[in-house]
Amino acid sequence: MRNLRSTNIKMEKFLTLTSTVVPLPIENVDTDQIIPARFLKATDKNGFGDNLFADWRYNKDGSPKADFVLNNALYGGSILVAGKNFGSGSSREHAAWAIDGYGFKVVVSSFFADIFQNNALNNGVLPVVVSVEFLAEIFASVNADAKSTLTINLESQTITNNATGKLESFAINAYKKECLMNGLDDIDYLISKKPLIEAYELAR
Repeated sequence: MRNLRSTNIKMEKFLTLTSTVVPLPIENVDTDQIIPARFLKATDKNGFGDNLFADWRYNKDGSPKADFVLNNALYGGSILVAGKNFGSGSSREHAAWAIDGYGFKVVVSSFFADIFQNNALNNGVLPVVVSVEFLAEIFASVNADAKSTLTINLESQTITNNATGKLESFAINAYKKECLMNGLDDIDYLISKKPLIEAYELAR
């Protein structure tokens, strides 16, 4: 699905982030659980964060479910740490919209569905793939202290569990890395290359 720009929201530059985390130790979270299909009628990103994990987050009368992590005051921050195989299922870009709209800048997991991973990057959300062992360590640190933090350094492509000092490297497409570090989506990136494009055309 194309990245709609009707809200004219400028992507923020991503360099380094240190934040507390929201733990979601559930495997195989699909895009329908991230944003249920009934919310897909909208054509821009406004309000999608309000319905992130809606069926897990709210009762039928709209009241918050006390046992869901987004409703737990112990946890907060701009990093979501999820179980293996996050973002499987349909290719809906709205899942990335909802995660971004809620305020998450990074999602950490040991595996992401490819389409979700690309949609996240296209919308300024950094998916960080870590080893199964490192993911388990993060969950253990957060369980021990809800105020423990992670640091993500995009330039060096590293993630650090500040509770233990342990660090892992993560992979990212070089083009998407450049876009994130400069706060550019695909269209903005092309615009930034306008002088080079014009010089090429003149040379021909």
